[in-house]
Amino acid sequence: MFPSLTALDRLLDDLAVGEARRRQLGMVRGELRRALDRGALPVPARGSVRRLLEEDALRPYLRLAEAGALRARLVGGERPPTSAATNEIRRAVVDVLRDALGLPPLLLGGGALPLQPTPPFGDLAALRRQLDQDLAGYMPPGQIRLTAMLGLLLDAAPRSGEQAALRLSDLTPGNAAVYVERRPQRGGGDLPGEGAYFALSPLTRAALDRWLPVRVELALRAHGTSRLWVSLWHNHDGHAGKKEGATLHRPPGMPLEENGLVASYRRGRVQYGLSRLLPPKIEQLRRAVVSEAPPVPVERNPPERPRRPQVS
Repeated sequence: MFPSLTALDRLLDDLAVGEARRRQLGMVRGELRRALDRGALPVPARGSVRRLLEEDALRPYLRLAEAGALRARLVGGERPPTSAATNEIRRAVVDVLRDALGLPPLLLGGGALPLQPTPPFGDLAALRRQLDQDLAGYMPPGQIRLTAMLGLLLDAAPRSGEQAALRLSDLTPGNAAVYVERRPQRGGGDLPGEGAYFALSPLTRAALDRWLPVRVELALRAHGTSRLWVSLWHNHDGHAGKKEGATLHRPPGMPLEENGLVASYRRGRVQYGLSRLLPPKIEQLRRAVVSEAPPVPVERNPPERPRRPQVS
């Protein structure tokens, strides 16, 4: 392996990022390796991670990657150019890596992708009314969990990673408020990058009162966790074709990670008849909440706990 890649791997190990960003970093790492293997980058980029992440090496890398030449797999027997969304992600990841080395962002062009539209403000009021009506009747566990998640989003506007990171200790007695540690994305976070308490509405408190007893039973099946959101069903890690015993079975009650939280939102908006009130993506709903009435922190001393690593 090239010395620059060995150093890059050490750099990646030290980065505190979420699951989605970790996958994106892995994509860029693989493309850089393939670019080095084919001799497409300057020779000094082989021996130093700093030289690998300098503009002289990154410009030809980005050109090849965006043309599709560094794809790991063929698509229809070819390597077509990568999408505009992938190109923007790749450029953002490059700047994350440069920032980790103390280098300034390159800003090599491309421009930010337009944000997807947010729901009209009136729909948020209608959403609150619908959730309140749903709480008055029977709800399966998945709907209870989604309703509590939506209530927290409407009150505190956490990003999906911030929501997934919540623990029972982040709720105050009586579920009157929640402590959210902000993890703003690089470039243009719309809320302060620090932790704060946010008051919870009667709707959210009622939803949490329904969710927490369900959560207790589920968490006991997985030998307990302090995370607020847990899985509802049995699932597993692993891939078909691996030798027997290579699959890790996960019982219900395991901590719900960011990907699982986003998936539960996407399924739930359809399954529980909320498609007309919820946009396809949870981030669209969060931005609508921030645009209508940015959540205001309540006066309260932050809890004594180590700060969680920020997502870049």
